[in-house]
Amino acid sequence: MSAELAEAATLGLDGKVALVTGATRGVGFAVARKLAAAGAQVILDYAHSEADAERALRDLSGLKGSAIARRADVTSPEQLHALLAEVRERYGRLDIFVHSVASWHPMPAVGARPDGVRADLSAALAPLLYGASAIADLMAGGPGRIVAVSSSGAHRAVPRYVGPGIAKAALESLVGYLAVELAGRRIAVNAVATAKLDKGPDTPDPATAAALAARTPGGRLTTPADVADVVALLCTAEAGWIQGQVITADGGLGLRA
Repeated sequence: MSAELAEAATLGLDGKVALVTGATRGVGFAVARKLAAAGAQVILDYAHSEADAERALRDLSGLKGSAIARRADVTSPEQLHALLAEVRERYGRLDIFVHSVASWHPMPAVGARPDGVRADLSAALAPLLYGASAIADLMAGGPGRIVAVSSSGAHRAVPRYVGPGIAKAALESLVGYLAVELAGRRIAVNAVATAKLDKGPDTPDPATAAALAARTPGGRLTTPADVADVVALLCTAEAGWIQGQVITADGGLGLRA
């Protein structure tokens, strides 16, 4: 057994039904892989590239759990509810919902384009704001886990990041509201925030990435797998009493003065 499989097997997620939005690339894919390695039945949501979905499924084959991919724009209430209806028909329940869809229209705060800001806000908020009731119904009886992926840009002024920055700040606020309303139904709602990610050769702005890696106490940039590890921990039975929290996974970068 590989180290990845051995570690994931200890999470107690075998047989759990998990829906991950934006799951064919980046953090979403890393989360899907982590949960599938732990034995979960994972539904990978994607909005655009079938090629990415096919590649993701190939990469997940052979893991302890199972994986299927479904195309749906989860910022559309109609498509989101159709996806959740399919989950109900196929599995009868949902144990884990991970929201990792994100949108970024680079722009300054002064002179921001309304259409870009609206798109960034919709990507961050729509799936949980409009889907919470149906998601909670699928988790009836619990325990359920809802985890949103956020960003340090929610609380720091990152250049040309105003759209996702304010969107993620709103998302973190929504996480708190949902946690209060769903805790009594044995559903824990939390978020995981991170800073600039190491995406290998696809990492934008290598000079900035190198500078941030040097400032990180952990000695490197955060990877999607690092974020996925924290998401998976929040999905465990032991995390059931954690509610409405934003857990930062950045190797200590945010602690620097």
